[in-house]
Amino acid sequence: MTVPKVLGGYDNEGNATQEQKRKDLGLTGLLPVGVETLEIQKRRALSQVRSKSSMLDKYIFLAQLRSSNIRLFYKIIIDHLQEFAPIIYTPTVGTACVEYSNIYPFLARTGVPDGLYLDSSDLGHLEQSILNYQPVPDFSPEIAVITDGSRILGLGDLGSNGIGISIGKLQLYVAGAGIDPRRTLPIVIDMGTNNKKLIEDEFYLGLHKPRPADDKFYSIVDTVLKTLHEVYPELIIQFEDWSSEHAFGLLEKYQHKLVCFNDDIQGTGAVILSGVINAIRKVHQESNVDPRDHRIIFYGAGSAAIGVAKQIQEYFQKEFKMTGEQARGLFWIVDTKGLVTQDRGDKLPQHKVYYARNDNNGKQYKSLIDITNYIKPTILIGLSSTTGAFTPEVLNRMASLNKQPIVFPLSNPATQAECTFEEAMINTDYRVIFASGTAFPSYTVPSTGEVRIPGQGNNMYIFPGLGLGAVLSKPSVISDNMIYTASKALADSMTAEEMDQGWLYPSLVRIREVSVIVAVAVIEQAVNEGICGSDEVKKLSHEELITYVTCKMWSPHKDIYGNSLNEALISRI
Repeated sequence: MTVPKVLGGYDNEGNATQEQKRKDLGLTGLLPVGVETLEIQKRRALSQVRSKSSMLDKYIFLAQLRSSNIRLFYKIIIDHLQEFAPIIYTPTVGTACVEYSNIYPFLARTGVPDGLYLDSSDLGHLEQSILNYQPVPDFSPEIAVITDGSRILGLGDLGSNGIGISIGKLQLYVAGAGIDPRRTLPIVIDMGTNNKKLIEDEFYLGLHKPRPADDKFYSIVDTVLKTLHEVYPELIIQFEDWSSEHAFGLLEKYQHKLVCFNDDIQGTGAVILSGVINAIRKVHQESNVDPRDHRIIFYGAGSAAIGVAKQIQEYFQKEFKMTGEQARGLFWIVDTKGLVTQDRGDKLPQHKVYYARNDNNGKQYKSLIDITNYIKPTILIGLSSTTGAFTPEVLNRMASLNKQPIVFPLSNPATQAECTFEEAMINTDYRVIFASGTAFPSYTVPSTGEVRIPGQGNNMYIFPGLGLGAVLSKPSVISDNMIYTASKALADSMTAEEMDQGWLYPSLVRIREVSVIVAVAVIEQAVNEGICGSDEVKKLSHEELITYVTCKMWSPHKDIYGNSLNEALISRI
């Protein structure tokens, strides 16, 4: 008698299972008799997900599909990335994280974990907890996204609910750069939460206690990272959505010790730098603005803002031969108290000190419109999570100062963006050069009927290719120059058609092509710096690397369903 098998999400193909395979696996009688193709399955799933009334319902449907049929899930995401990226990641993932404890029991079938939950109060069993997460047989992850849930998007401290960010990010690694889904590891370190509402919520599934003090915090993270690398020595770590102070602290502590990077600081900085590069090129070409004459306001002074500023500063130094002091002088940072200056009277957090101004002649400026009038900026960048901070008055002033004002409201989700694309268009006489951190609809200029499409500075343009390049080059560290090279590669990846349309970023339809370009640049930089650990890629030419990287990308058709059945952990129904 053939024993029926329960297949994992990677091997399960549902009603696409051929008749003979059903017999071999003991599945006859357990499926409807119709045999269909992956394309038919995709059309059915699309019909279902598109019928859902809310974005959160769509998220839940897709999460269930991912747990039961991984290939079908990624077939849909890859083929329709522009439609579904805002569901599996921003902005919908923000809503999903807020609701995670409420929806968690309904995201996957029983016994299918969606990520690794590490209990900071039970570190004695840490190694076993890590080993318990075996989503596929012989699990050997290449890349992990790890968070403590302390600063999820612009939504604050969501505790262990932040696992949704790690899951969503890794889905984009797969869809955008072809990282094998069987080799991804989403992690949340549950250190409690300072969110009183969660602590008092009977449905909250994380630790119901406040977060630890810094000395204990760093000790916990150190123990977790050490143990992870004892179990998986070649694991690449991406830090995601940690509080600003801890984000900088962790990056400073581990950047030169582990193969790791922080997407909020380095990834955001790289993707925004790429958009800024193309914006600077555009106004230089079309409005004759000398790049050295830019004046840049950052509205928001958290980890992402300072990370972006430092990477843009590096661009000015490298490309225009400016000194560090000269390049730093192009930046003005604004926080909740106003313009950041050395003589403001408050104690500045360490990460703000570098850009604190000393040329304000004792004057302090609080409101953004006053600061705009004082500085007369050419570029306005928002990373404040303050809805509507770029008011019509501020936008009008930017338009009066510049023929082509550059405005980047980058806060996520859309409900916390500093302005919308429509607002920016209307209040700058349709002259704005715009990129946002979340998707906004196109805008039709009333007088001409011209349809303008906003740029979106989505980190997805950088981190998948960066991660793929690191996986393939096996560097000893992920250097600042590798990040910078990734950003330049993204800026240079634009097609002539995309540039003619005034875009700052390539079409998401080309995301895998762009990820290859970014990955190749990352590999070549690792080789040039002498930190590449892969002998295989060192000997390849540029063209050979493009072919090599492309061939290494996973797709739903990469291998046949059921190829791992001989090794799969199976159980009787």
